[in-house]
Amino acid sequence: MSLAVVQPERYEEQLTEKVSQVYAEFEAFDIPELEVFRSQPEHYRMRAEFRIWHEGEHSFYRMFDPETRQPFSVQDFPAGSRRINELMQPLMQQIEQNDHLRKRLFQIEFLTTQTGEALVSLLYHRQLDDAWQEAATALQETLDISIIGRARKQKIVLRRDHVTEELTVNNQPFRYQQVENSFTQPNAGVNEHMLSWASDVCQSAGQDLVELYCGNGNFTCVLAKQFDRVLATEISKTSVHSAHENFRMNGVENVAIARLSSEEFTQAMNAEREFHRLKDIDLESYNFSTILVDPPRAGLDKGTEALVQRFEKIVYISCNPETLKENLETINQTHKVERIALFDQFPYTHHREMGVFLTRR
Repeated sequence: MSLAVVQPERYEEQLTEKVSQVYAEFEAFDIPELEVFRSQPEHYRMRAEFRIWHEGEHSFYRMFDPETRQPFSVQDFPAGSRRINELMQPLMQQIEQNDHLRKRLFQIEFLTTQTGEALVSLLYHRQLDDAWQEAATALQETLDISIIGRARKQKIVLRRDHVTEELTVNNQPFRYQQVENSFTQPNAGVNEHMLSWASDVCQSAGQDLVELYCGNGNFTCVLAKQFDRVLATEISKTSVHSAHENFRMNGVENVAIARLSSEEFTQAMNAEREFHRLKDIDLESYNFSTILVDPPRAGLDKGTEALVQRFEKIVYISCNPETLKENLETINQTHKVERIALFDQFPYTHHREMGVFLTRR
């Protein structure tokens, strides 16, 4: 987790700098006016992790300066959700008073929701016993949270291993199971903007959608109703399980998930290989009009670049403008940028989340 120095008075200034960067880096693609989606200036992160230091009878949250790598103590975390900040000191006070909870504790991780749920993971350099479990169960009840204990080759889930987030998109609520130690968008408010934007660019798409890197179905749940059918791919078993649960909670019934990497899906679409994981999916039966990709920081490999160029419409969500630009240098040969967006997912850092909507030339 990169450290953000939260300065609400500088929010507009830092956002303006990011907007200027986008225009400078993407001007060669003849982009339209940039759509800019702001974050809350503070309390925007739904998750956080802290190292724990022990000195005498007291324990402290610590973070590391990204430049000097030196640790420093923190009392609160303005980037974190209000729920994280509400919990930080009461949690630490309870831990300091109980040696079963404090002994060899080296990290605490928070996962929260906009509706106030909180899951706290306590990480230890020792094996956890019945005494720890009894103390942690009492702590869980005192603070109205869920607790997970982790140690080497050990994981104890006291209540549940997830929270249920509620996101509002186009005035409609969507519910999502978000599992501990699994990827979710950290800035819930900006995630709502991303989902609304993707829904808007796809509103007249029709036919079928293919989605690569679908994760826990974050985009899938919202976009499914705008297409006849959706075929989504995701390699993580945990994310696939959560996606199925999220489809159930949101009444989504027209999506099939293939547990394939983007490279494997490209091979399947090119009929280069047969996959047992596709045995119940007839690729020939789909009438794809649109592809949505939300790749990791490395962007799209050359094979996937070529694959996306086969679709009439492309929605590209990017967490790395550098690899997005590299991919667009190829995709722009066959497709035109119709809309481009900046989502300020990580205020006060150099990170920029972007969305690009392209149509065939």
